[in-house]
Amino acid sequence: MKKSFKLEATFPVSSEELYNAWLDGGQHSKMTGGEATANMEEGDEFTAWDGYIWGVNKKLKPHSKIVQSWRTSEFKETDEDSQLTIYFKEIPGGCELTLVHSNIPEGQPNYELGWHEHYFIPMQEYFKLSNDI
Repeated sequence: MKKSFKLEATFPVSSEELYNAWLDGGQHSKMTGGEATANMEEGDEFTAWDGYIWGVNKKLKPHSKIVQSWRTSEFKETDEDSQLTIYFKEIPGGCELTLVHSNIPEGQPNYELGWHEHYFIPMQEYFKLSNDI
């Protein structure tokens, strides 16, 4: 059975800034601490966390929604890509990010924990520091 989950986090930046950082390889690398390549065009490929993660931008709605195919080096060659849908919503003092990760093949690690540890926590620090400057 395929797994899905939904996570939410808030960040002290605009939805435009967060959306743009997600799709810019240099900023994505800085906000997560892992090397990334990314582009702001539908159909473009991306990588994250030093090549551990890769996929394709399936649908981009500027500053509000990103849909990507998503897989890691732990997926079997025969596994379908999972899907990542990220929503960006302006809230007072920043942006609420809602992440829906679906179609995760059986036998995969706890990506829910991974999103918190390798994305949300370092992103909080990155955007807090960038706002303090």
